[in-house]
Amino acid sequence: MIKRAVNQSWFFLWSLLLLLAAVAGPAAADWQEGEYRIVKALYGTPERHVDVTSRLKELAQRDERFRLGNGVFGTDPDKGRVKTLRIEAVSPSGRNRTFEYTEGSWVDGAQFQGWSSGNWGEDGGSGWGDRPGYHDRKEGEYRILQALYGTAERNVDVTGRLRDLAGRDERFRLSNKTFGVDPDKGRVKALRIYAEGPRGQRTFEYTEGSWVDGAQFSGWSGGSWGNGGRNGGWGEARPSYNDNRSRDRDPDGLKILRAEYGTNYKRVDITHRLSQRVILNRLTARVNNDLAGGDPARDQVKRLWVTYSIEGREMSRDVREGQVLILP
Repeated sequence: MIKRAVNQSWFFLWSLLLLLAAVAGPAAADWQEGEYRIVKALYGTPERHVDVTSRLKELAQRDERFRLGNGVFGTDPDKGRVKTLRIEAVSPSGRNRTFEYTEGSWVDGAQFQGWSSGNWGEDGGSGWGDRPGYHDRKEGEYRILQALYGTAERNVDVTGRLRDLAGRDERFRLSNKTFGVDPDKGRVKALRIYAEGPRGQRTFEYTEGSWVDGAQFSGWSGGSWGNGGRNGGWGEARPSYNDNRSRDRDPDGLKILRAEYGTNYKRVDITHRLSQRVILNRLTARVNNDLAGGDPARDQVKRLWVTYSIEGREMSRDVREGQVLILP
């Protein structure tokens, strides 16, 4: 009798385990790590928010999981209100989904495809209240004639190298490593792209540290451009894109009022240098000696103090060396 009761107990327990496994099995099978690919990331509220896709990439390369707060992205787009991180993503089957995380919650990148590689977020996306997904992208109207990299005094023709880059990436961050040359050491350099469009020639200018987006240039990835039509110097055409005079016509645009880099006792004014990095009323820059053009206090941890205005409001930020400044 005792043996029969024991056998019955084991049979009941084994049946229960099989039943639980059958119930849990399908649910576990439905989950695939890294199923969704990120398209775009926004942080803030429906009324006031900023695009943080690039900053999220940098975080993803360091940590798979992080706690969300204003300090994460270095900005508070809507002071006094609880903010949200909205990640727009798409599955391999094309199904769109929006992931939302409120301040204080943990963001886990395990469910996103290629999270730590940063190979995502290059496909547009939608606004805060729109249905998430891909936007149709029209090919740019400007055809590239020539590209120069450097300063007005010292620069090199990088048209061929830019064509190689365009064949691989639609968007890239500009630095000396991009072209494998530093034509004017110790000075902030720029990439000048001379192009021709329906309304004539135009010069596009990008400073070190900024992103170059080929979406506005016709035949960008095809490389069927820059094979003739211009062989001029740096100053033959006045920049009309990202130049300071164009930006100053927008009274509500981003303006750098004052910027100092260093320590409490020794710092340098880099207002002009930081102003040169403002692109379409946005600024993203890593705070380091390269940004300042030198090291004002060797062997000491430095900071950047910046006062700026946007939409007529004056604000200030304090960013530690090594961190990324994102404005607004």
